[in-house]
Amino acid sequence: MDNELLKKVRKIEIKTKSLSHQIFAGEYHSAFKGRGMAFSEVREYQFGDDVRNMDWNVTARLRSPYIKVFEEEREMTVVLLVDVSSSGIFGSVSKSKRELVAEIAAVLSFSASINNDKVGALFFSSKVEKFIPPKKGRSHLLRILRELLEFEPEEKGTNISEALRFLTNAIKKKCTAFLLSDLLDVDGQSMPNYEEALKIAVNRHDISVVNIYDPRDRNIPDVGLIRVRDAESGAESWVDTSSKAVRNHYNQWSTGVFDKAKQLFNKFKVDCVSIGTDQDYVKGLIALFKGK
Repeated sequence: MDNELLKKVRKIEIKTKSLSHQIFAGEYHSAFKGRGMAFSEVREYQFGDDVRNMDWNVTARLRSPYIKVFEEEREMTVVLLVDVSSSGIFGSVSKSKRELVAEIAAVLSFSASINNDKVGALFFSSKVEKFIPPKKGRSHLLRILRELLEFEPEEKGTNISEALRFLTNAIKKKCTAFLLSDLLDVDGQSMPNYEEALKIAVNRHDISVVNIYDPRDRNIPDVGLIRVRDAESGAESWVDTSSKAVRNHYNQWSTGVFDKAKQLFNKFKVDCVSIGTDQDYVKGLIALFKGK
């Protein structure tokens, strides 16, 4: 690994590990732990116990109130589904979407690690580019972080369905998966292309979505006649941004893309947070965790 990359990895590790310890470990634990509970034993009821855990059979047999005691399943598997399509290179403020994805993925990884969970990563464009199977350990997390920073995809487009289908087939046991993407995978009507794959995946796994966007994804300023290029398709065209109608049309389209994605996530009870490259992602992630 060259010195420049090593510095970047170390910088992000220090920042995100600190955040994970100070802020996210507890939030992550309360949000995702306790989902899988294994029956441990019964004991006599004590004041303040949750009556929903009452073991009525034992209570009736012994003629004294007893409750079931559950123990958290200590280990979960976390998989990061990371969109590495070319639209992620774009950034109009201090960082690109891809750089923000790397930081958020690092925070999620370290939060999972603190809670003794295995972490894996799947990088996708219009195909699954790379899969790093879930494991534990600092060296494994740093490998994921290095890949987040330097991975060069073979293709430019976005196919979220491919990532979700791979997850469904590759991870048999229920896992917690985070989809990190700008969600620019829609048809001509701005409808998400991945509804069927999501429908299948949510029946097997616990999926949360972190929608990363740049302010210029949502609206364009009046800067006159400009030549724009689609990072994924390579198509170029001239756009007259001084036209209010053009700006409004673009704003409506971009708003529609996320609104329809949000409707889909609501339909399948998938938690989602939208975080801009100009925003504090700490607030966004805490909001996501509290929504669980």
